[in-house]
Amino acid sequence: MKIIMLGAPGAGKGTQAKKIAEKYGIPHISTGDIFRANIKNGTELGKKAKTYMDQGALVPDELTCDLVVDRIQQPDCANGYVLDGFPRTIPQAECLTTALDKLGQKMDYAINVDVPDENIVHRMGGRRACVGCGATYHVVYNAPKAEDICDTCGEHLVLRDDDKPETVQKRLNVYHEQTQPLIDYYEKAGILKNVDGTVDMKDVFQAIVNILGE
Repeated sequence: MKIIMLGAPGAGKGTQAKKIAEKYGIPHISTGDIFRANIKNGTELGKKAKTYMDQGALVPDELTCDLVVDRIQQPDCANGYVLDGFPRTIPQAECLTTALDKLGQKMDYAINVDVPDENIVHRMGGRRACVGCGATYHVVYNAPKAEDICDTCGEHLVLRDDDKPETVQKRLNVYHEQTQPLIDYYEKAGILKNVDGTVDMKDVFQAIVNILGE
């Protein structure tokens, strides 16, 4: 079962991707994790990615695609995987489709967690991140046991700059420009499934399970 998660920043696709991975016993793959793992292991692809990241530049589509394709050929992906945060653009999607064709594979589902912009701005304003271990919380939906203190490591929680309303709106504008076309791309491919991301997280997950099957 090969799944792509789509949705605006803050729509909750990362949370749902983890839950899908857990339920179906398949890896949850995010580009951030892939970059970190390759850089840590000193792979050739990792070294190339690091040169861009050290300059504060975006890793080019082709290199990002190579890293993802390398990852999905690992043994733990034999039964499928959930891609979270990739592809972000049409060129990345086309690159992935071409690479999968060569492997005799194709994606099964592109699940779009649909949430209006105003909900996302409100939702992300409630997010808090741990300065110690990086764990994330939400003051309404996933509050820590003690206010502004991480349950895991006891460090302070902060509102990250990229969760502030003005930054969130900028990120949403970029999303609509670059990533929204992916919804049309996968709709044409016949694998797009939309779920309402405004309801409770458990209900969003149940809607996804209804699509994927028990």
